[in-house]
Formats: sequence, C-alpha cells, structure tokens
Amino acid sequence: MQYLKSLVLFLCFTCVMVAQDTPNPLLDKNPVAQQQWVDSLYNSMSLEEKIGQLYMVQVFSSQSPQEKNNIVNLIRDNKIGGLIYSKGGPVRQAKLNNELQAAAKVPLLIGMDAEWGLSMRLDSTYAFPWNMTLGAVKNNQLIEQTGRQLGEHCKRIGVHFNFAPVVDINTNPNNPIIGNRSFGEDRDNVTDKALAFMKGMQSTGVLANAKHFPGHGDTEADSHKTLPTVSFDEKRIDSVELYPYKKLIKEGLSSVMVAHLNIPSLEPRDGYPSTLSENIVTSILKERLGFKGLIFTDALTMKGASNFSAPGDIDLAAFKAGNDVMLMSGDVPTAINKFIQAYNANEITESRLAHSVKKILMAKYKVGLNNYKPIGTYNLVSDLNRIKDDALYEMLMENAITIARDTTNQLPFRNLETKKIAYVNLGDDSGSVFYNELKKYTKVHEIAADNLDELIAKLQSYNTVIVGFHKSNDSPWKDYKFTNKELVWLQEIARTNNVVLDIFAKPYALLDLSTVTNIESVVVSYQNSKIAQEKSAQLLFGAIPAKGTLPVSAGEFFNVGDGKQANSLERLGYAMPERVGMSSYALKKVDSIANYAVNGKMTPGIQLVIARKGKVIYNKTFGKHTYEGSQKVEFDDLYDVASLTKIVATLPLLMELEEQGIVSLDTKLSEIVPSYKNSNKKNVTLKKMLSHYAQLKPWIPFYYKTLDPETSKPSAKYYRKTKSKGFTVKVAPELYMRDDYKDSINTIIKDTELLSRLKYRYSDLPYYILKQYIESHYNKRLDELTADHFYKSLGANNTMYNPYDKISDTKIVPSENDDYYRYQTVQGYVHDMGAAMQDGVGGHAGVFSNANDIAKIMQLYLQKGFYGGKSYFKNETLDKFNTCYYCESDNRRGIGFDKPQLGDAGPTCGCVSMTSFGHSGFTGTYAWADPEQEIVYVFMANRTYPTSKGPNTLLREDIRTNIQAAIYEAIID
Repeated sequence: MQYLKSLVLFLCFTCVMVAQDTPNPLLDKNPVAQQQWVDSLYNSMSLEEKIGQLYMVQVFSSQSPQEKNNIVNLIRDNKIGGLIYSKGGPVRQAKLNNELQAAAKVPLLIGMDAEWGLSMRLDSTYAFPWNMTLGAVKNNQLIEQTGRQLGEHCKRIGVHFNFAPVVDINTNPNNPIIGNRSFGEDRDNVTDKALAFMKGMQSTGVLANAKHFPGHGDTEADSHKTLPTVSFDEKRIDSVELYPYKKLIKEGLSSVMVAHLNIPSLEPRDGYPSTLSENIVTSILKERLGFKGLIFTDALTMKGASNFSAPGDIDLAAFKAGNDVMLMSGDVPTAINKFIQAYNANEITESRLAHSVKKILMAKYKVGLNNYKPIGTYNLVSDLNRIKDDALYEMLMENAITIARDTTNQLPFRNLETKKIAYVNLGDDSGSVFYNELKKYTKVHEIAADNLDELIAKLQSYNTVIVGFHKSNDSPWKDYKFTNKELVWLQEIARTNNVVLDIFAKPYALLDLSTVTNIESVVVSYQNSKIAQEKSAQLLFGAIPAKGTLPVSAGEFFNVGDGKQANSLERLGYAMPERVGMSSYALKKVDSIANYAVNGKMTPGIQLVIARKGKVIYNKTFGKHTYEGSQKVEFDDLYDVASLTKIVATLPLLMELEEQGIVSLDTKLSEIVPSYKNSNKKNVTLKKMLSHYAQLKPWIPFYYKTLDPETSKPSAKYYRKTKSKGFTVKVAPELYMRDDYKDSINTIIKDTELLSRLKYRYSDLPYYILKQYIESHYNKRLDELTADHFYKSLGANNTMYNPYDKISDTKIVPSENDDYYRYQTVQGYVHDMGAAMQDGVGGHAGVFSNANDIAKIMQLYLQKGFYGGKSYFKNETLDKFNTCYYCESDNRRGIGFDKPQLGDAGPTCGCVSMTSFGHSGFTGTYAWADPEQEIVYVFMANRTYPTSKGPNTLLREDIRTNIQAAIYEAIID
C-alpha cells in the first residue's frame, strides 16, 4: 500500500512537472525509493525537527572547541538540516565533518562557497581561474570540465552543494562584490558558461547553485555591508538578469540562492530585501520560471538583510516569501521558536512546511545521504591537488589570454633576430615567473629605475618593451587599478617605445587608461598566477595560439568580444606531461637515474629537457658545476656540447647549401675544396664522408706536435702567453697559438693516409673539412654564420662559440682540469683540443649551449625545418639527411645524424623509432629526436670534469639511454 501511495505521489508530481515544462532537479534516478525514504523520515519527525531541517549553519574547521560545541548543540538540540563550511583546512574539515555527521539524527546536507575551487574557503586546496577568466574562453567544454573537476573535489571532501556558479551579469565595472566572480557582461556568454559549469559539476553528484537571484551584476554596493539597489525596470531584468536562470532551470539546475537586493520594479515596498519578497521568490522564481529545486537565502547575517529586522523575524519572513533553506541565521534557536509560534498560529501551514522540508530530504537522498559514509582522510590533500587540475588550468589559461589590441600586428613575435626586448614590471606583485618564461624564448632584459628619466634612458637601446602589470592573485577582490604614478610611467614609456602592455589583472584595469594611442599592443592575462604568467609569455612568442576574447568592455577602447585570434608559430611551449600523453609519476624515474649519476660521480651536474608534441614537459637540473664547489646547475648555465656541434652548427649550414643546389650529397671534396684535387680524398663524397663511411681516420691529436717533447707542455715554438703578432689563436687564458698552425691542421688532414678497409668508422675529420669549405664559401667564420643563419632567429641566444668573452664564468660549466695540454681549468673555452686550435670555432666541436636551446634546434628538425613562423628547410631536405644510406653495410648513420642501432648495442635505448635521429658528445652531452613519438630529449653534462682520463661511467652505466628508456615508459597514449 505504501508503495502505491508513493507511486501515485510520484506520478502526480511528474504531471505537474510536465505541465510547467521544467524538470524537478531533485528527483533521483530511483524516484519511488527516494519518495519512500523522504516520506518515512518526514513522518517520523517532530515539528521542531522538521523546522530544524530548514537551517544551514556556518562552520569553521579552524574554530575553537567552544565554537564547535555550539555547533554540536545545534545539531543535537535543534536538529538543524545542514552546514555550510567556511575557513579552515581540508583534513581538519573532513575530521570535523565526520564528527558532526555522527552527532546528527538525520545526515547533514553540506554546502560550501567554492566558486573557483575549495581554496575559496580552505587552505591547501586547489584554485581554478576566476569566472571572469573563464568568460574569455570560447571552448565551453573546458568550462564543463572545470565544473566536473571542481565537483570531484567537493565530493571528495563531503560537500553536497557548491554555491556556484555565479550567474550575475556584470554590466557594472564598479561592482564591488561580483566583478571577477562573474563570467562577464554578455548574457549569452554568461549563460553558456554557467550552464556548462553546472552540467560538469552536477555530473559528479554535487548539486549546483545559481546565484545571486534575481541579479547582482549591476550594483555599486556590497550586500554584505548594505542593501544594494537594482533600478532597472521589470522588462530589462526579465531579458537580461533572469535570462541565465531560465536556461539553467530548464537544464536541471538544483538550487538557487536569492540575494539581498532592493528592486523597486519587482518589490513595491521601499527598501524591502528581495530575499523576503514573495513576488520575487514565489511569483517569479517558483511560478513564472517554474523552478522546483531548492531555494536558499543568501546569508541572513549579511547587512543587506540583517539590517531589516531582528533574528528570527527575518528567517520567518524569508520562509514565507518562498525560500526553503535559511542560510547562516543570526540565531537559530530563537528563529525555530518563532517558526513554531507561527505554525501554531496557522501562519505556516503543514503543507508549506512539508513542501520545503521534503525538498531538502529529496536533495539529501539524491546526494547519497540515505547511505552516508564518513570522509576518508588518507591522501586527502593530494586528492584535492591533482596533476590533472594543473593540466586543466593550463588549458584554461591558454584559451583565455586575450590579445585585446595589436595595431602593428607584432604579436606573436616573429623575426627574433631583429628584436631587442626589455621587460618593465609595474604593479604590486611579482612578475618573476613571467620574466623567466620570456627568457626561454630569446634574450630579454629586465629594466628598473628609481625615477622615470633614468628608466626612459635605459630603454633607449631596446626596440620592444614588454610592460607587465602584475596585481595580487590572492583573491578576486584584490585591488586591480593602476596608481597615478604607474599611469604616468606607462604613458611615457609608450611615447618613446614600441610597447606591449600585458595586464595580469581583471580587464577593468584598462579603464584607467585615458588613451591607448601610443600603446601598440595590449594583452589581457586576467590573473597573476604562476601558470597565467607562463602561458602569457608563451603566447607572446607564438608557442601557443591566441584564442581568448574579452568577457567585458573596459571603457571606450576595449569592447566585450574583442580579441585577436592568432595561430601558433610552432615554437616550443611548456606544459604538464599529461597534456601530451605522458605520466608525471612515471617521469620520476628520470629524476632517480639523474640523481644516481650525480651521486655516483659520473658527472658533477646535469641539465635535462624532454619535449613531446611541441611541449617541453620536463625541464630540470641536477647537481653542481663541480664536485668540490657549491654552485648548483641552473636552467641557463652553458655546457660545452662537444660533438653536438656537428648537428647544431655545421650540418644545418650544409643543409642550406644542399637545398640551394650549391652542393649535393654526391658532391666530391675535390669539387668544393680546391686543395683536395690531388688528395687521396678527392673522390670522397659528402654522403660517404658524413655517413662516416669514407675510410677517414677517426681522430688526429693535432696538439701533440705542439708540445715540448721534454716537458709535455705547450712549446714556446708554437705558443705565447700574451697575444702578439703571429700568435693570435687563443686556446686558453694566457695561451695563444701560432696562427699558421691552423693551416697546418688542414694540410695534415688532406695528406693523412686513408684507413685500409671501407667500413663504418666514426670520424671528426669531415667537419674540419666542411668548416674550411663553408667559411671559404661565405667568407665568414662559422660562429658568425651559425648565429646569423639560425641561432638569433631561433631565439637560441644561449648558443654560441667562445662564451668566455660574452658571459660570466659563473654561468659556464667547466669541462676539465686539463693536465695534458693547457694545464689549467677549461671553462668557457672549448674542451676539444682540435677546436681550441681553431680559435675555439670548430666544425666538429666548440659550441656551448643549454638544454633548452638545443631542444629548439632539435624541434626545428622534428618539424621538418619549420620553427617560430619561419621555414629554414624543406621537408624533403630533412628526410634526405635523416636517411641511412649504408644500412646494408652495417652502418647505421644518416647524413651527419646518428641513427638507432641496427643490432643490440648502439646509441639509444633500443626503444626509439628507426626514423629517430640525434648525436652525442664527448663531454657527456646527448640530443635525440623521434618523429614518430614527437619526442625531443636533451641531456647536458660535464662528465669530463675533473678529468676525462678515467672510465666513462656515464656511458658504461647507460645513464643517457636508461633515461631515454624511462621517457618512453612514461608514454600513456
């Protein structure tokens, strides 16, 4: 019989629902069982218990024991229905919640304000971007995913109702309380974002709440402090402020929070809060809009309501107006007594009470409180701060950051070789993350000064000035305005410089600009979080596309919807491993191997970069410059890359010449180097020579002949301690070689005997020969050519020959304590003796760089010659050089590039594709690219320090290839 009654009630309820054409969002997937549970509980309750269910009380997990006892008493004595948690910490809240739930006769409905994440109220929890930032995102699937992941956080900590999303349409820039909490000023965009957010969150079983009904977006007062007035007519409110509610209600919105507002067009009583207005709550929300979900008051302790009447009276008035849940009452026991008096006086009917209490119980059933389980605290903080949350935050910022103005079309930056970039920090917060990210792309100098004249003078030598306006990211209510001084400085900088203004605050900061005439470009990055700063720098350099649009207007110069769309220039970006199908957890094995190498003294230090699908997903350093020193390896320290020089200097120059038809792979040495016409090497082709299949000796110790036979030290015949006529080749500090010995080196190579057998034999000699040819062809040195043709435009400003005369020794990692040639520490001078004897500029060695720059060059190769919006080579050129022409002769090599082993042993882990390519260097360096997995792996080391004479344990222990194997093991798609 009870089942039939429940079924009849359900069918009646369904008929009403169909009639009003809006769903009941509180209905469970098993409505009959839900109705039985609700009726059973309700029928067993006393009047006091029923009224108690209407109350949701504020709780702080950081509160005192006495305050906690007060809450326990409210639960036990007044049978309150729910709690809304405020400030505290996640573990403390979970433990407190378990304790408070245990004290409740009927499980408590738990709510929180977690609009952008639990961090709105709790420490040690995650903060997603503000709604204003999300409003700039065009891809609403990302907004839905945000709601979903935020919902997962809520569910994990036992929160059933999240008082979000805010659906206020922020048409008033001076709104003191909404602002960043709104998705923007466009009703359709706000609605679409709120709907996506709601769907995502409710898909996890956490119920959403749209607020602040009927609309708090166009107010100039804070309802926490007073009663704001909304002066629009009813038609305007219906078409704008109510629009999101209409859409969300049709799609299953679970609850609405009614704001404390004075709205004369909807409530004729002057100064009467909307929370207490029967016309607003019942006639409009419940009847006209057909809303059947829970209706919460905003906090009844807020001045916008509490100024109206005494505790208890306001609760009763709110209930009579149509609200279901009294949120944060000023005095629950007093209010419950007043409810009882009103009930006994027939001011409140049993059906009215049952209407709200049964809705509350329906919600409790729907969130699973019919089968309540305590919150587990194991791994709780980690569960609320997941890798996938950072990955989503990255995607959101990539899609939000907006190019709001770009009159000269300078964004994203191209032609880096023409740029001299300065960065100026304005605002009251740090821009260090932004600045460091900028420096990953090219040379950028931070310029600061005590006065404006000094600053302007310092900026004269730059042709591009990035002004970062950094404001606190601690909360969405933090100050976002320019100071008068900053406005003056900005306009003066813009008057004399090409400026990119990057706003790390809400778009309304732009309202302070009286003119933008001299500001060529404006970027809005919305927030000053670490990820926002990183992504903004990446956007400026075209590592990511520009997709965002302004969610609000900001004065006469910037309109809602503005936003230049720009494609990526295919420069390396920086992202979480999971963004490109890699596991952060699995990559910890790379850390272990690198630490093992450093701790085992296989190398003093290491730089490591791993990129996949155009994103650097691992960028770490290990160890120190030397074993005995204290200087730790940093991201921008330079290493002697040794034989990587072959593929990052000589080879790309040769590829250019081949592509231009000046040489071919079948070109013979006698055709490009006249002195080889009568040499035993005259018929050696570039293809054979660069495949190490030309019978050339692997290495010639040119320096031996320049040592004194008795002392084994540099002979006075060949060296001087100071630079003088005929002795200008600097091989080390206070050591200058005789100039003509460079020619002797070329002669020795030309005249040396060939090996007796034709077989694969690695040799440096081809690169001595190619250096001779290329420099003769261009009539320029190799260091100038590589910089002009590649490094400057690539933004590889940390890649160079002879860094000793360009940067501080503190940024250059030493290579060896030389006790056989130069007899001093080799630092900033090339380690390879032959390259040193060529003034530090060898075709086979001599380049210094860091892992980040080498990754750029390898990515250029991986992208078939395209990088940074520029085509350096044709696709077919890369394919031509990345081909093994003599594999059938057991020679794995490509043209210049090393290739994977053909058997068991070789230069790789054996887990890479056969189309992959790279090279290694004597100092411990290694670079490898795999087109099929789109992976770039760069390893920088100085394993030759303090000496290169001992066993190469870095090689013997397979450190570099074990790391490579770990990289491939970390692939998850």
